[in-house]
Amino acid sequence: MINIVFLGTPQIAVNSIMKLLNFSDIKICAVVTPNDKPAGRGNKLTPCPVKVCAQNNALTLFQTDSIRKDKELIEKLREINPDYFITFAFGQILSQEVLDIPKKHTINLHASLLPKYRGANPIQRCIYNGDCETGITTMITRLELDAGPICLQQKIKLTPDMTSLDLEKIISDESPFLLYRTIKGLEAGTVIPTEQDKGCVCFADKFNKEDAKISWDETSENIHNKVRAFANKPNAFILHKNKNVKILETQFIEVCSDGKCQPGEIVKITKEGIEVRTKDGSILIKKVRPESKGEMSGKDWANGMKFKEHDNLGEE
Repeated sequence: MINIVFLGTPQIAVNSIMKLLNFSDIKICAVVTPNDKPAGRGNKLTPCPVKVCAQNNALTLFQTDSIRKDKELIEKLREINPDYFITFAFGQILSQEVLDIPKKHTINLHASLLPKYRGANPIQRCIYNGDCETGITTMITRLELDAGPICLQQKIKLTPDMTSLDLEKIISDESPFLLYRTIKGLEAGTVIPTEQDKGCVCFADKFNKEDAKISWDETSENIHNKVRAFANKPNAFILHKNKNVKILETQFIEVCSDGKCQPGEIVKITKEGIEVRTKDGSILIKKVRPESKGEMSGKDWANGMKFKEHDNLGEE
């Protein structure tokens, strides 16, 4: 039996716990998550998805705001004496003291093909940049950010309309099996961790709100990629007449059907949505969420706003 402690936080990591529970030669001895955080309009203390999963499956659960500073938790984890720590979107900085607890290794699952996109936003960043391929990597954790030796990798093809939510689902589905193969391969000596190519390192820095703002002076492809990348909060948005309008779904149009329009101008309105001129073509707005309103089609938004051809959506 291989004993592990699982450290994670968001929904994307839940499936890995559920699948690992089904392997007869793996035992999850404990789960570590952050403390409950205020959420929603009432700022009610809310557990993270990994905590809920652990409780639903009667797993030993520990919570902390900083594992490296939590001496009491460190001692409890030492008492468990696991073979491996598994970290997946845990979101806390580890210390060497923590990394030294498992008898063998701390294995981290990272949502990119390392050494590309080390850091906090690999899923959004690859779509934002218009990549055609990404993947998942298991690695041996070191103190330097996502810099440890690579165990296994699995490539994932990115289609032109795939959103960050679509990619999260694929990664969630594939990750537990890569983790299992990694653990078993390390045990058997068939997986040999290899150092990352330092010459290929790039980082997926955190996004800010301005990164999600659409400018019609951008190319159609860049706007479409931005909408796909920010499929979850914060959504891509425009400011129109001092109102925030979230753009939830677009269709890439390479050639504008009216070359005389200026960026931001409405080219035409159809049942499919609103075609808007961009820097190099046009893009179809299919779904939006206007400020203080619910989600609606581009056509319904256009009707409600009484838009007509050549109105400009670039007017803040």
